[in-house]
Amino acid sequence: MTKDGDAMTAGGAIFTKLKALGVDYVFANSGTDFPPIVEGLAEAAHKGISLPEPIIIPHEHAAMGMAMGYYEISGRCQAVMLHTNVGLSNGATGAINAACEHVPVLLMSGRTPVTEETRFGARTVPIGWGQEMRDQSALVREACKWEYELKFPEQVFGALDRAFAVANSTPKGPVYLSLPRETLCEEIPNAGAGALTTMQPARTSAVRRDIDRAASKLAAAKRPLVIAQRGSGDAQSFDLFSKWAEDWGIAVCSWWATHLAIDTDHPCHIGQDPGPWMAEADVVVVLDSLAPWWPDKHKLAECAFVIHIGPDPLFSRFPIRNFQSDLSIAGENADTIPALVAAMNKLDRNEDMIAKRRSYVGQKAQAERDRLVVEATSSTAKGITKQWVSQCLGEALRGVTSTVYCELGVKLGSIERKGHNSWFQEPHSGGLGWGFPAALGAQLADRDRIVVATMGDGSYIFSNPTACHQIAEALELPVLVIVLNNHEWGAVRQSVVGTYPDGYASKANEVPLTSLNPSPDFVRVAQASRAWTRKVDRPEDVPTAIKDALDAVSDRKQHALLEITVLKD
Repeated sequence: MTKDGDAMTAGGAIFTKLKALGVDYVFANSGTDFPPIVEGLAEAAHKGISLPEPIIIPHEHAAMGMAMGYYEISGRCQAVMLHTNVGLSNGATGAINAACEHVPVLLMSGRTPVTEETRFGARTVPIGWGQEMRDQSALVREACKWEYELKFPEQVFGALDRAFAVANSTPKGPVYLSLPRETLCEEIPNAGAGALTTMQPARTSAVRRDIDRAASKLAAAKRPLVIAQRGSGDAQSFDLFSKWAEDWGIAVCSWWATHLAIDTDHPCHIGQDPGPWMAEADVVVVLDSLAPWWPDKHKLAECAFVIHIGPDPLFSRFPIRNFQSDLSIAGENADTIPALVAAMNKLDRNEDMIAKRRSYVGQKAQAERDRLVVEATSSTAKGITKQWVSQCLGEALRGVTSTVYCELGVKLGSIERKGHNSWFQEPHSGGLGWGFPAALGAQLADRDRIVVATMGDGSYIFSNPTACHQIAEALELPVLVIVLNNHEWGAVRQSVVGTYPDGYASKANEVPLTSLNPSPDFVRVAQASRAWTRKVDRPEDVPTAIKDALDAVSDRKQHALLEITVLKD
């Protein structure tokens, strides 16, 4: 870090600056580009200097997933540090996922030395040549809000200030900083390393006239509908949104929800199918939803007025997204929802109309919940279904502070979920292998919380499970992983059959390119890292197995894997 009291290497300065920015952890997968960083960490430890905790993560995809999960529970942006181009390529899928979910991540990777000799930090072993790229940043450029390659060592403080501010500005997302080894090896004055940031994030707020217009439309609406995918802001706005929906009798749909916006047993939560409600709705609020409906399947009423609300309501990163938006309101949901509620509270209400609508919505919502219960319990005659596992897990977690990460695992609605941060589903970017490491990051952020990752067998394989179980044991993170094993890529089969319902594949005993047989023994994978394990293949054994698994993680603080053989959807 330093050779004297007034100087430090640029590599050693990085962690000092990250501490000043409020970063708690650096999820790192190190390489030969790290010597000045490692030396700086060793010096800091020797001198008792407080830094963000560096955590060794044996796979880059796990590092990115953990940074996402940590942010989702804590609300604090973390850092990921990877090895040159090869490490960055392994982390690129995580960057795509973070961008899709508006999760800020300060992503860094080394760059192979530019010089071949003479300069301190120049190339040594053959990978110094083999890992060079003309444009390393291109690996993550489309997923990142900002990217830069450090040119001079004295830039490190300002570059990190800017990176952190941009990542945390509305809409939030990952940023990338490339770190050439020679630059990291050079010394800079240490003044300013621990100084507060020189740049603050920009938080976008909704325009008052747009809030007022939306409030007027909703207050006068006869059949309003909200479609919500990415939650309803923070804990306070979540509670406020729930009260607002019930107060006004407004139906709320969780179509492909990646975050929970409203309790699944809320009287106005109508489930996951927006179609019948859209057909009659005169005002539709699209709350932070990338793809709020299926255009060929769900149709708006001709009179519908559509309001899009979110940090980036038009999702400008995506080239094509042509959902109707008569009013687009940009701002953080934690700010926009209270502003909308306050504006509506000032308006006149048709109490009779609202009471009748509230009753109607409540009856329909309860009927949908009753249908899901019947579906889950009646299906056990054939074997174990995802619906049955979902219901059993929801009952086991009732009244417990918990978060479920779902990656093609249990089904929202069949599983009861209540409260802010109680449910996260795989990002719509579809970078699989996210659920297990995201759950590890969430557990790191809140060690008292019960954290469950439910995954299909394909998603579990994608998560690099050997790496993730090693992390769980090393960091003593007692997550529960439930693998719902149907021995196939179920999403691929469903897509094929949905596209060609009368085709050859739909009639085949086995759809090509979907089978995952023979299935690995996932229990043994987890046992290699001393996890509690069990395998279940009978419906009647599911409730007890879930209870025992939860006892292992809550009482003995031992991470656990429960493999459940399920029928194909």
